[in-house]
Amino acid sequence: MFISCTLQLKGFHIIHICTEMAPVVSIGSLASYVTGLSRALQRKGNLVEVILPKYANLKLDEVQGLREVEADFYSYFNGQLHSNRVWSGVIYGIGVTFIQPVYYSSFFSLERVYGYSNDFERFTYFSRASLDYIVKSGKQPDVLHVHNWETSIVGPLFWDVFVNQGLGATRILLTCQGFGSQCLEQPDKLALCGLDSSRLLRPDRLQDNSKPHLVNILKGGVVYSNKVIIMSSMHSKDQIICGLSHGLEPTLAIHKDKILGAPYGFDHSTWDPSMDQFLPQSYSVDNMKGKAVCKVALQQHLGLPDNSSIILVGCIFSDVSDIDLENLKRLVWIASRRGVQFIFMGVGKVPGINRALESFQEELKDENARFLNKHDEALSHLVFAGCDIILCPSFDDPVLHVPLKAIKYGAAPVAVNFDDNRFRHFRDHGFESTKFSLYISNTFANVSLSQAIDEIKNNPSQWYRKIKEAMTKDFSWDAECCDIHVSAYASVKNL
Repeated sequence: MFISCTLQLKGFHIIHICTEMAPVVSIGSLASYVTGLSRALQRKGNLVEVILPKYANLKLDEVQGLREVEADFYSYFNGQLHSNRVWSGVIYGIGVTFIQPVYYSSFFSLERVYGYSNDFERFTYFSRASLDYIVKSGKQPDVLHVHNWETSIVGPLFWDVFVNQGLGATRILLTCQGFGSQCLEQPDKLALCGLDSSRLLRPDRLQDNSKPHLVNILKGGVVYSNKVIIMSSMHSKDQIICGLSHGLEPTLAIHKDKILGAPYGFDHSTWDPSMDQFLPQSYSVDNMKGKAVCKVALQQHLGLPDNSSIILVGCIFSDVSDIDLENLKRLVWIASRRGVQFIFMGVGKVPGINRALESFQEELKDENARFLNKHDEALSHLVFAGCDIILCPSFDDPVLHVPLKAIKYGAAPVAVNFDDNRFRHFRDHGFESTKFSLYISNTFANVSLSQAIDEIKNNPSQWYRKIKEAMTKDFSWDAECCDIHVSAYASVKNL
């Protein structure tokens, strides 16, 4: 049987309807965001639940107390009611519900999560089933939090079908990790989940801005949500609307007042040098001696000359890293002549990253450089702790959170593809930017690798004051990211 939650909280009751959650299914930035934000919200007194599809390749050993719920439930799809199996468990203290279709069992028994011709049908089924489950379980959340185009259809479904089924006090919040993927479909497909295409194929609703014969599912999420949060650590709301909206600019401009920007965070319970079990000696901003110990340990482990006074630079690649390799080579050649040591670590699963590193290694042939083409969790912690500088492919890093970890571990995040003018807009214009973007742009974004090396060598006291100040900043999920979301939840509840 279903159990309705009647727990009285000082905070909000939030239900995420999403397609990823770390560590059970992690494809991109959504997974760590859902988990990191949910944990932060619960630490601040909110009740958070997550609904996921029960994929065939879930890492179910990461779920505590996983069990099949006694009562199945039916959901509407393609003109009929279809049964679903429901599983529940706990991940990091977060209650998680997995929905498994019975008749449409093939929807989530595939090898991959995304990239199929019937993705619209798969995720529309899941979105409708999630709403049916919430109603039948008697839950009355304050906020349904949906993500990207895959669950954007929840917005139209909620307001057209479900709002009068005991959810009159619930509101909708949409988070977009980006606007590059929107899902355009034939209007008649909306009938699969019970929506009327004649009402929705309109410019102010789901009709695509460029292809008016199609419906745009992500646009529908924007239109039918009470708030929209765009995740980006470095870009302001105005920049995203004007330059990164992928054709949604007219829609975003109309709904600008309900759009917010939020930065990514990182897991400070795992990434904290004062309690990091992977390090030979812990350290903090109040006692930095352990960082020198970590540097020497890293140098010895990799067979580099071990001397804590040598400047050590790390560079961590991922599958999505956008690096100008020729520029990187130039930086390394110049710096290595000055006795600087380099560590390159590839953490991606795409062979191209490792091939690029191998090619670079053969070309460089420098005794002061080491290339690691296999991810090692313990060693990655030691790289952050032992390095003075971390070269960053981007300061807007939603997957690895390299700049955030670098700051926490007392290493300066420095752009690989440095451009003096790239971040000037933060200083010259009144764009609405995050605290993180303003801090980075004023502290590290205007420093090239050669300038950072010069400052360490020529003005070490000033450099280390900057580094220690950076270490005091809190850019975890619990900080600005969580605060923005709580404010958004509060504002939609007052609508």
